[in-house]
Amino acid sequence: MKLSTRGRYALRLMLDLALQPPGQSVSLKTIAQRQDISQKYLEQIVTPLTRCGYVTSNRGAQGGYSLSKPPEQYTVGMILRTIEGSLAPVSCVESGASCSRMDCCATVEVYRRIDEAIDQVVDGITLADLVEIQKTKHSLGSACL
Repeated sequence: MKLSTRGRYALRLMLDLALQPPGQSVSLKTIAQRQDISQKYLEQIVTPLTRCGYVTSNRGAQGGYSLSKPPEQYTVGMILRTIEGSLAPVSCVESGASCSRMDCCATVEVYRRIDEAIDQVVDGITLADLVEIQKTKHSLGSACL
């Protein structure tokens, strides 16, 4: 599995929002500058996140974007699946998929285990976890974000 740039940038966008005080809106222009990502590209990424209710859009002079829920209620998997779709390494292990070789294919077990491992990692890390990791890295002198 290889994540797209959209998926990676979506995580950075959501982490940036999670680092803000609760309820505080941030403009995409500000996030784009902080993250060194094109504002136009962020506009494409924030749309599905807003549509699914992960991000709230606020209009006006103090407008911008904020998380709809606390960071501990979002997993990395939720965000990535919204942007990437299925994270399965091959289509035959996706939910609802069928393959005529499923009963006789030994390699499907490898793909199932990979899929389970991916799910375990991405569903076991929340935005709140990433906030703590970011704060630790920042306190150690990392210049990102």
